Amino acid sequence: MSHRAMQLRLGIGAILAAIFLVTYATPNWVSTPSNVRNIVLSPLFWPYILGGLTGLIGLGLALSGWRSDPGEPVNDPIPDPGAGAARLVGFAALMAVTFWAMPHLGMVWTSMLAFLALAFLVKTRHPAAAVICAVAVPLILYAFFAHVASVAIPQGELVRLP
Repeated sequence: MSHRAMQLRLGIGAILAAIFLVTYATPNWVSTPSNVRNIVLSPLFWPYILGGLTGLIGLGLALSGWRSDPGEPVNDPIPDPGAGAARLVGFAALMAVTFWAMPHLGMVWTSMLAFLALAFLVKTRHPAAAVICAVAVPLILYAFFAHVASVAIPQGELVRLP
């Protein structure tokens, strides 16, 4: 499959997913109280934002694919097809370990370790950025939700954050 065909298919799929989210899924599956005055605090706000952004990204992908020249295949043939299956098994094991570790370590520490493990499982080309993001993103999200939005983030039995 060429880059053009891949972008067109992904773009059309994203547009269809956005249409489904905005027209059916969000209005029928997200409930909201009638007395919410601020639209940003409504449970409908973020699903509609995500649906709209999905549609915009799909439109951009479709336009980019439509305007590009048909070219080389997206991926070169894999010399060892078993490597993909081994990664898939590794990813399933990582999900199981993450599920098991969450009550013991807490959401923040577990997500740091899971992000790092996944980055190295897929053999990232940017290991330094992966380590920085694995540490910084969960800590920033914890700081925002716990201290600004006053949302309780699950803490572990072994380590607790302030």
